[in-house]
Amino acid sequence: MTYDLVVIGAGPAGLAGAVAAAGAGRSVALLDRDGRPGGQFYRHAADGRPARGQHGWRTFLRLRALCVDRGVRLLTGHQVFAVEAGPPHVVHVEGDDRLRADAVLIATGAYDRQIPFPGWDLPGVLAAGGAQALVKGHRVLPGRRIVVAGTGPFLLPVAAGLATAGAQVVGVFEANNPLRFARFPGLLARHPDKLVEAAGYLAILARHRVPLHTKHSVVAAHGTDELVAVTVAGAGVERRIDCDTLAVGYGFTPQVDLGLAFGCATRLSGDGGLVLAVDDRQATSVPGVFAAGEVTGVGGARLAVVTGTLAGLAAAGVVGRPRLRRERARQMAFAAALPSVYPIPDWAGGLAGDTVVCRCEEVRLDAIRTAVTELGARDARAVKLLTRAGMGWCQGRVCGEPVASVVANLTGVRPDATALAAMTRRTLTQPIRLGELADTEENG
Repeated sequence: MTYDLVVIGAGPAGLAGAVAAAGAGRSVALLDRDGRPGGQFYRHAADGRPARGQHGWRTFLRLRALCVDRGVRLLTGHQVFAVEAGPPHVVHVEGDDRLRADAVLIATGAYDRQIPFPGWDLPGVLAAGGAQALVKGHRVLPGRRIVVAGTGPFLLPVAAGLATAGAQVVGVFEANNPLRFARFPGLLARHPDKLVEAAGYLAILARHRVPLHTKHSVVAAHGTDELVAVTVAGAGVERRIDCDTLAVGYGFTPQVDLGLAFGCATRLSGDGGLVLAVDDRQATSVPGVFAAGEVTGVGGARLAVVTGTLAGLAAAGVVGRPRLRRERARQMAFAAALPSVYPIPDWAGGLAGDTVVCRCEEVRLDAIRTAVTELGARDARAVKLLTRAGMGWCQGRVCGEPVASVVANLTGVRPDATALAAMTRRTLTQPIRLGELADTEENG
C-alpha cells in the first residue's frame, strides 16, 4: 500500500499528526504496535474505559473521532521492525506488507529511564511506567506494599494511581527538590494547569496518607528470589523499608530507533539523552521524514499534540499556524526547565563493582571498568564489543545510557550524540521471528 503519509505511533503526537494531515486532504496510515490507539499517556483498559483520574481523555476521544471522520487508516497491533529512506520511504511491518509513503512521521514516544543500583534486577523492581501500565491497562496491582522512587513529576501520578487502586504506597522518594522551580520565576504562573494537576495528585497522596520525601533516593534493593526491602538514603541517613514492589523511574528515554534507522541527525537533550533533531516544521535531516512528541524532547502530552499537529501539517505541505508555534514555544519553555529542577543524580561514581549494569547480559560494573582501564575502551560502543553490554534482549534500550555514563565517569569524557547513537542504532529496530522475516522478504 502507498500513502501520502505513514505515521508511526498512535499516542498524542501521532494521533494529532494523522488528523492534521488527513484534514489537509492527504491519505494517511497510522500504525501502532498496541491493540488500541492512545499510546502510554492515553492508555486505557481492555474494555475501552479510561483509567481512573485519566487526564486529557476528551482530547483523546476528539482525536480518535477525527481520525475516523477524516479517513485515516488505523492499523493497531502492527509493529514496525525496519524502515528504508526513499523516496518513496518504505516501512516494514511485522506480519503485513511493506507500506510506502511520500512522508513518514515518527511519533514513537519514550520509555522509563532506569539507573543501575544493587538489586535493581530483582523480581519486584519495575519501571514506574510499567507499574502504571499494569494499573491503567489491566487494572492489576503490581504488589501490595509499594515504594515509588526516582525523580521527576511522573512519580506523583504513578503513586496516586497505585494508591487509588488499593495498593499500600509506603512512600514516594524524590531524589531532588521540586522547590527548585523557584529558580524560574513566573514559569508556573504561565502554566497554572500544571500546578492544578500536581495539586490534585498531592491531594490523593494526602488522602491515602502517602508520605512524600524529597532529596531521598533508593540506593539498594534486597532479596534473593524476590524483593523484600529497599534501602533509602537522604540527609546523610540510610534506612531499610520493607516492601514487595519498587516502582522506580528517572525521567524518560526517547525511543529514537526508527529515526536512527532512517539516518536522521540527533542531538543531546537538556538531561543528556538522545533525541531526534528537527527544524521549525518538525522535519528531520532526512527529506520527507518528520518527528514529533517525546522523540524530539520529553515535554508531555500537550507539547506532543502541538508538535504532532505541526508535523502533520508540514508533511501535507501546509505552513504551521502562528498560534500553534506560540503554544509550542510556551510548552517547550516549561520542558526546558525540567532537567534543572529534576537532574539525574550522579550515580556512576559511587556504584559498587559487582552491580549489574546490563541486565540482559548480566554485565557488571567491574567488567566495564576492566574494558576501559585495562583493555583500552574509550567509548560505549567499544565497551559493548568487549563486554556484550547492550547486546541482549533490550539491545541497549535500558542499559545504553547507563553504560555511556559509566564510561564517561571513568574517562572524564562526556558522551556525545554520536556515542549514544552507537549504542542504540540497529538495522532491525524491534525483535522479529526469523520465519516472519523470511516471509516478508519473499512477499516483498
